Amino acid sequence: MNDIEAAVARHYGGAGLLARILAGLEASGVDPDHLRPDDLAPVDEFHIGRREATAHAVAKLALDADAHVLDVGCGIGGAARYIATQVGCRVTGIDLTPEFIATARRLTELTGLDGEIAFEVASALDMPFEDGAFDAAITLHVAMNIPERAALYGEIARVMRPGAVLCLYDVMKTGAGEIAYPVPWAETPATSHLTTADEMRGLLDGAGFELREVEDRRDFARAFFQDALAAAAASEDGPPPLGIHLILGANAPEKFRNMQNNIEAGHIAPIQMIATRRAA
Repeated sequence: MNDIEAAVARHYGGAGLLARILAGLEASGVDPDHLRPDDLAPVDEFHIGRREATAHAVAKLALDADAHVLDVGCGIGGAARYIATQVGCRVTGIDLTPEFIATARRLTELTGLDGEIAFEVASALDMPFEDGAFDAAITLHVAMNIPERAALYGEIARVMRPGAVLCLYDVMKTGAGEIAYPVPWAETPATSHLTTADEMRGLLDGAGFELREVEDRRDFARAFFQDALAAAAASEDGPPPLGIHLILGANAPEKFRNMQNNIEAGHIAPIQMIATRRAA
């Protein structure tokens, strides 16, 4: 693990995450011993749009039950569990942060999906998989922390079979203005490494992908943050027992406000891209 990867792991890897989530479930009236994947929806997907964005992205993969899907930067496993539940296929998730992987494994056991999903602590720049091992791949709000983009997409391409579909959904630069920090993926610019959509086109092409679709989801993100901040402002009791603040920490409201302001100012936007792995 290099210095940047170590810093990213520290950013996301607060101790006691599983205990906080289990306590939040119980406070919400959910019995962790009878857990359903949907019970975790408020906390287990922390990209813009959460479950709605996951469903939108997964639909683009056109998966069937025989597929083996790679989730790059899987966090605590929300997208992986969604795919396994909705499609019935195998999913393997990797993440740099040991706390995330330990939490993902336990929550997946509690939902009874551990037979369909595997999680590994691994770098996306050096994955412990054979060439062509996966039929599809997804990565949701992960690459913003990775400066070695050519190496990242080259490694994803290596482990995908020819014809396999990649869906990536990341925050990208859309203007020249300065980004206000902290944001959900970084406290400071030191671990934030954004690209533009045009830069991404070249990176994917160079890695062996054929770009099929580019979707700017700025309006979707604007509505998401407006709704989230309005709900927070209307609550007199503070944040709910189960929510994204359990992962983002005490400054989660500031991160959300900065995201809204950065998007409104035109500095950034979430972009979804669909690409197919070319034959060698």
